[in-house]
Amino acid sequence: MTTTDRNRIDAPVVVIGNGPVGQTAALLLAHWGLSTIVLDQRPERDPVGSKAIAQQRDILDIWDTLDGAGRQIAQEGLTWSRARTFYREHELFCTEYTDDGSVFPPFVNLSQTRTEQVLDERIAGQPLVEARWGHRVTDLIQHQDHVELLCETADGNVTVRAAYVLACVGARGHGLRERLGVEFGGRTFGDQFLICDIQADLPGWERERRFYFDPEWNPGRQVLIHPCPDSTYRIDWQVPEEFDMAAEESDGRLDRRIRAVIGDHAYRIVWKSVYRFHSRVADRFRVGRVLLVGDAAHLVSPFGGRGLNSGVQDAENAAWKVAAVLHGMAGEGLLDSYHHERHAAALENLAITGATMEFLVPQTPTEQARRLDVLERAVAEPAARAQVDSGRLAEPFWYVDSPLTTTDPARPFAGRPPKGSVPAPGPGVLVPDIPVTDPATARATRLRLLARRRFTVVTGDEVNAAALHRELLDLGRAVPVHRSADLAEGGAARLGIKPDEVWVIRPDAHLAATLTDPTAVEVNAALTRGLGAAVTAFPQPPRPDILPGLTPSC
Repeated sequence: MTTTDRNRIDAPVVVIGNGPVGQTAALLLAHWGLSTIVLDQRPERDPVGSKAIAQQRDILDIWDTLDGAGRQIAQEGLTWSRARTFYREHELFCTEYTDDGSVFPPFVNLSQTRTEQVLDERIAGQPLVEARWGHRVTDLIQHQDHVELLCETADGNVTVRAAYVLACVGARGHGLRERLGVEFGGRTFGDQFLICDIQADLPGWERERRFYFDPEWNPGRQVLIHPCPDSTYRIDWQVPEEFDMAAEESDGRLDRRIRAVIGDHAYRIVWKSVYRFHSRVADRFRVGRVLLVGDAAHLVSPFGGRGLNSGVQDAENAAWKVAAVLHGMAGEGLLDSYHHERHAAALENLAITGATMEFLVPQTPTEQARRLDVLERAVAEPAARAQVDSGRLAEPFWYVDSPLTTTDPARPFAGRPPKGSVPAPGPGVLVPDIPVTDPATARATRLRLLARRRFTVVTGDEVNAAALHRELLDLGRAVPVHRSADLAEGGAARLGIKPDEVWVIRPDAHLAATLTDPTAVEVNAALTRGLGAAVTAFPQPPRPDILPGLTPSC
C-alpha cells in the first residue's frame, strides 16, 4: 500500500466533517497516499472547549502515525495519577495510576480545542489534504464508480466528485443518515449534563479525578471533576431535564454550584455547555461508497471517554481499507468488513456505557433501589465497591471474531481482561508494541509504527525469514518479512512470539493471524483473508441485549 495506482484513482476521497475524527480520517488517507478533500459547513474552526477530553493510549498511538501528533498531544496533555470516588461525604475508593514504562501514558486529558489545533497543524503540512470550509453538503448521489456531493457555499452551489465518502459529521448527522436510508435506533436520557471548564488554583487537585455520587451540593445526582493542563478543571454536573443555563447565570446559582465544589478559590469560566446523553447506533455503517464514521455512526455516554476514541479507531479502520481498494490490493468486499468490525465495536461500547448509565441515571424504581443499595453497602463493604460503576476507560476493540481474522486454537481469546489490562497476543488483538530498528533505514522506531505502513509479517527466531519472503514473492505477495531477533534484541521474548511462529499484522497493527510452523501458502492464505478476498460474506455480528429501545434492525 505504498504505490498509488493512478489509473484506479481518478477522484479524491471526501471526508465530511472537520472535527477530530474527520481530521484523523483525512490525515490517515493521506498517509496511504490518497488525495483527500475535507468539507465542513462551518465558515471556520470554532473553539469547542474541553468537549472530548480524554485521549486513550491506543489513540495516541494511532495519532503518532501522523507526523508525531500522538507524542505532541501526550506531552501537552495531563495524566491524572489518582481517581477518587465518593458517595456523599464518604470516599469509597481511590485508584492510583503509575508509569508502566510504555511509550504513552494510559490516557491524557487535553481539550478538544487543542487537539484540533494539533491536527490542523498536520493538515497544513500535508499536500494531499485540502480543507474546504463553508461547504454544506445538501445531497449525495451515488454512481457505480463515484459519488457526487452537492454543496451549498457562500458563492453558490457546487458539486464535488469523490471516489468514496467518509461521513464524520458528528452527532447531528440526522439529515445525511436519512438520505442514506440509515436507521439510528437507541435512546436519549432525560437528564441534562452541565459542563464548565474553569481556571483556578486548587492545590492537591492538579492530578486527581474526582467522582461524587449524590453529594449534598447536587443531591440525587453526580458530579465529575477532571484536571486539565494550565490549571483548568472540567466540572460535569448531572442536572434536571428542565435546567436553564441562562436563569442559573442571571440569579447566581451557577456561581454557587461552582463554589460548592471549589470553595472560596478565585476562578474564571473558560467554557460552558449543556448537553444530553444518547445511546444510539446506526444499522449500517456502509452504504455503497459512503462510510459512516464516529458519532455519525454511534453515540455513547462520555463516561469512559469512548466517543472520540472509538471514532478515531473507526477512521483508522476505514482509511486503510479504502486505500487497499483504491490501490488495487483488495476488492469492494473489503469495505463490508468495516461495518462488521466497527459495528461490533460500537455494540460493545453501547453495552459498557449502557450499564454505566443504568447505574448513574437509573430509570426505574428497581434500578434506583439497586444503585442505592450498592452505594450504601460500599461505604463499609469492600466487595460492594466493585459494583460501583462510574465508567470504564476507553479500550481498543479486538477483532477476534472478524471474518478477516485467521483463528488459532493455540491462542484462544479469553475474553475482555480486567480494567487496565490487555489480552495476551493472539489473532484479532493489537500487536504488542516494542522499540525496534527499522530494517530499511536502521533508525529506531516502534513495531506498531512499522506495521502501520502495510501488511507486515514477523517471524520467530527458528523461521527462515529470508526464505519465506522469497516464497511469498513467488506467490505474488510483496510484503516485508522481519525476523523478530533482527528487529530488536530479545524481540521474540518481548513480543511473546514463539520460535516457530509467524505473525501476520494488519495495517492497523492488529494481528490478522498467528501461525505455527506455517508454509508460505498458509501465510499467503492469511494475507488473502486479511484483505477480505477469501470471505464470501460478512455476517451481521451477534447483537446482545444492549439497551431498552434499540430497534430490531440494530
